[in-house]
Amino acid sequence: MKIFFILIITMLSITHPVSGPASVHDFTMKSIDGKDVALSVYKGKKLLIVNVASECGYTPQYKELEQLSRTYAGKLVVLGFPANDFGGQEPGTDAEIKGFCSKNYGVSFPMFSKICVKGEKMHPLYKFLSGKGKDGKSGAAPGWNFSKYLVDEKGQVIKFFPSSVKPMDKAITDLL
Repeated sequence: MKIFFILIITMLSITHPVSGPASVHDFTMKSIDGKDVALSVYKGKKLLIVNVASECGYTPQYKELEQLSRTYAGKLVVLGFPANDFGGQEPGTDAEIKGFCSKNYGVSFPMFSKICVKGEKMHPLYKFLSGKGKDGKSGAAPGWNFSKYLVDEKGQVIKFFPSSVKPMDKAITDLL
């Protein structure tokens, strides 16, 4: 009897493989304060997911990210993910990053604990974001700090924007 159940379970796993996350909303991330945040709380709003760094030439984009967050507060949430993957430009602790962002840019949008956004240690969220989606519009991995993913209300990637595209650029705001 035991062998029969093992055989059935094995057959089910072959015909119905366990799939990965279906949307950004399937992830739970650590906030910069160390609390678990289910990204499903953002269902119904667009997201701009950005890998950020405090010592980068693009760091002044924090100002426009905050402006974007406030201007489109009813329909968009900016999510900042510190990463030290490009030139070691985010060496601080979560507490240091939070203090820097608050003091220098008045950041009020949600910030998360530092993660890896490239390479072998890439966080599963970024594996999902940079994976080729059904819509054919994703598939790009961050090439530097302040790369941006615009995500729709259902948690699917709409478009990837490289670091050089500023947060208030028409290419982004026209999609909001």
